[in-house]
Amino acid sequence: GINVEGLTQCDWVLIDAGDVIVHLFRPEVRQFYGLEKLWSGAPVQEATAAPA
Repeated sequence: GINVEGLTQCDWVLIDAGDVIVHLFRPEVRQFYGLEKLWSGAPVQEATAAPA
């Protein structure tokens, strides 16, 4: 099943669908936590859409 956390505050919502986890942030919350800094040394992988 799909689990959702953070809907009551809606500052940071986490959606856990098992194989995929989605984080949704308000802009000021994203800036406050600076999560991109945690991954600054990781390689970037671009996602592409699958053919229809």
